[in-house]
Amino acid sequence: MADKIAMDLLGIAQQGLQQAQGQFNQSAQRIAQIGLNTGQSQTPADSFNLSDAAVSLLSAQNQYEANLGVAHVADQMQKAAINLLA
Repeated sequence: MADKIAMDLLGIAQQGLQQAQGQFNQSAQRIAQIGLNTGQSQTPADSFNLSDAAVSLLSAQNQYEANLGVAHVADQMQKAAINLLA
């Protein structure tokens, strides 16, 4: 039972890590596009706020770290379950 829970937690953590990576990539692309648009004389159609992008990057980092913690706990649970069976 504990092994099944640990596997479920690992799957949840992996999905969370992927979502955090996607959020990070999107924010990084938006920041990179600012550098490309600075030479243009007209304002881009999308208004962009650098502080919003920074908050998004920090949020992605926090999500990533939290999901790594979940993966670590799941690993410890799996090891404990194996030790109980041995």
